[in-house]
Amino acid sequence: MTTPFDEDTHKRRSMFAGLRASFFTGLIVIAPVAFTLWLLWSFIGWVDGFVMPFVPANYHPEQLVNRWLDRTYGTDNWIHVNIRGVGVFVFFFFTIFVGWLAKGLLGRSLIRYAEGLLERVPVVRSIYNGVKQIAETIFAQSERSFEKACLIEYPRKGIWAIGFVSTSAKGEIAKRAKTEGEMMSIFLPTTPNPTSGFLLFVPKEDVIELDMTVEDAAKLVISAGLVYPNAKDPSQPAKPSPA
Repeated sequence: MTTPFDEDTHKRRSMFAGLRASFFTGLIVIAPVAFTLWLLWSFIGWVDGFVMPFVPANYHPEQLVNRWLDRTYGTDNWIHVNIRGVGVFVFFFFTIFVGWLAKGLLGRSLIRYAEGLLERVPVVRSIYNGVKQIAETIFAQSERSFEKACLIEYPRKGIWAIGFVSTSAKGEIAKRAKTEGEMMSIFLPTTPNPTSGFLLFVPKEDVIELDMTVEDAAKLVISAGLVYPNAKDPSQPAKPSPA
């Protein structure tokens, strides 16, 4: 038997459940956008704080604006200007200039001379070579991208893992590996951070190449299997075909 009080309680609970569901839905929409904007804002501020001290004070935006308006520093009419992102543009154009210079004969000669000096300093040499190798791996425009996504049995038979086909095994690895067929270099990423993982050399016949793109496979790894690739909608699992 229900009473009017029970109906009011049920309505209040339904209203609270609806408000809670709407709140979490809004949070799912707002949180990624807010975090992305905060991250960009913080990164721009960090670049400005690093780059602007190298720019002469007379060329700072605040000095240029007040000089154009004929304002005197220290007076009441001085305008304080804080334009975020100027350091990013300075760094961008400076990097382009250095890259253009490094392509020339004089630039290559200067780089070789500077690297020769760094090679003579034990600790600095190790740090420089490590950072240079990482930078070349990440930023160099070469054929170092993964070719396809694949499935391999890892860490034992019967358990499957997603990997990325890098290249065919070459050199000493291909010669000394005790296998009859071709060996393939497979990068096995970890979840949820696919930038770390394991380098495996697997016989080609044990590698199952997938139709999904490398980007879709990366989404699957990052989401720990929650975002499954689909031809129509990569964010939704594939629907089973009707019998």
